[in-house]
Amino acid sequence: MNQSLPPTVCLNGLLVRRVREEKKLTQLYVAKVVGVTTDTISRWENNRYPSIKRENALRLAEALEVSIEQILEGGTGECPLPETAASVGRRWRQVVPPILVLAAAVGMFFYFYHRGEVQEAGIKGSRSLPNYAAPGSIIPVQIRLEAEVEMQGVILREHFPRGWKLIEASPPASSLDNVEGVARWIIKPNEGQRPISYLLKVDEKAEIGSTGGFTGEVVAKSKGRTPPVPVLGDEQIKVAPFLWADLNGDNLIDDGEMLQASDTVDEMKGVHINWALLENIWDAGSYKWDVRKQGFVPVKPPHAD
Repeated sequence: MNQSLPPTVCLNGLLVRRVREEKKLTQLYVAKVVGVTTDTISRWENNRYPSIKRENALRLAEALEVSIEQILEGGTGECPLPETAASVGRRWRQVVPPILVLAAAVGMFFYFYHRGEVQEAGIKGSRSLPNYAAPGSIIPVQIRLEAEVEMQGVILREHFPRGWKLIEASPPASSLDNVEGVARWIIKPNEGQRPISYLLKVDEKAEIGSTGGFTGEVVAKSKGRTPPVPVLGDEQIKVAPFLWADLNGDNLIDDGEMLQASDTVDEMKGVHINWALLENIWDAGSYKWDVRKQGFVPVKPPHAD
């Protein structure tokens, strides 16, 4: 079917997200394989970009390890046909009354907009989380900020699970409440759009099989009142006895996972990730979770010399 695909195809975003989550793949991993940003992956999953290039769709299927038919709209990738003039006319007659109400609302919006009381932020944030978090372990979290124009100052407010502790961040958090699980950053204009990285120590009493939820919002500086914009990307992480770099939870760190972990460490140079532990586990061949020590221990497989 690949040869018969049109240059542009339509994705089924819900299926893309379902497949990625079932295979326990992060948006960061998929984005790197496809060669796009995590924000693009998020937009595909939310059908904000329903129509994409055939080549990107093929690389996406490869990253998800499924056939291209499994992620296309209707299995064929054909986009819905545009409405005919007759159907548009019928729809127009149906929506004229609501349009009058909408026009009034839009008029009010522009009135307040020009008064400087409401203004678009023009900025967005995207969060990247590991697939797993073991009780008592330390996991890396990263938030990328992207602005349509040069940033004039930004506030990022991040909420992480209660009982989990933020132990290090780059840049340092401007304020931190480790009891409620809230951190705030004030990003000045001259600090650019560098990612915000932080390390979390998972609650030692976190129950295996539970999930930790994350939310956040970004507010950009403006002349008037700017509405907060939710942080997109990963929002939940599963509590399980696996190392953060173990993408599929098989107690192994294979070469592909090690490469991705290396990229993560490079991107988060401002915080201190235990790279020596990753190398020891990689050299040993596998690892196990030591409940008593609340830590990971390298283990050589039985067949190893």
